[in-house]
Amino acid sequence: MTVPTGRRERKKAVTRQKIADVALQLFLERGYDAVGIRDVAAEADVAVTTLFSHFASKEALVFEQDDDFQQRLARAVTDRAPHEPLIPALRREIQALVRHCTAGNAAPIWRMIDASPALRKYEESMKSRHAESLATAIAAHPDLSRTTTACRAIARFVIDAHSLAREAADPKAAVDEIFRMIEAAWEVTHPSANPTGTAAP
Repeated sequence: MTVPTGRRERKKAVTRQKIADVALQLFLERGYDAVGIRDVAAEADVAVTTLFSHFASKEALVFEQDDDFQQRLARAVTDRAPHEPLIPALRREIQALVRHCTAGNAAPIWRMIDASPALRKYEESMKSRHAESLATAIAAHPDLSRTTTACRAIARFVIDAHSLAREAADPKAAVDEIFRMIEAAWEVTHPSANPTGTAAP
């Protein structure tokens, strides 16, 4: 999670986390559909307008680390060590995210998400945004010479790896297995792998 700097930013971060924690507790206790935005605001002791200044929708309360996950994936591309290959850097970040999403009491949260059409729809939209953000970071990096299509395809594979591994009996082994396939796909997209020696248009 990105650590905010400055007193005002830290205070906002504390308020945001409090709202998210209260919302999740209420959702798990009463059921997602039985809890309204006003219920969350009242329990968190904040105004409804304050809640909406931190979260754009009720669904966003469940996926409160959405933006942080998206930024972490982009930074896995842009901030990796010099000469570190892309795919191992992404595998390491996905492994960390999967550990986060399968730790502790995560199972009831995912059961709640799976049981709610609204949350499943939001999750799919979130995954699409993450994939596009990751694809943009890969395409923009000067050391990664790939077509736009290749960047978008690999990014989608990486995002799907998170979902597949999270649902596996052995998440770590699943990440390793999936990323062996992703690495092979990434190598195939290298311009030198094209028989003509040029990248596809």
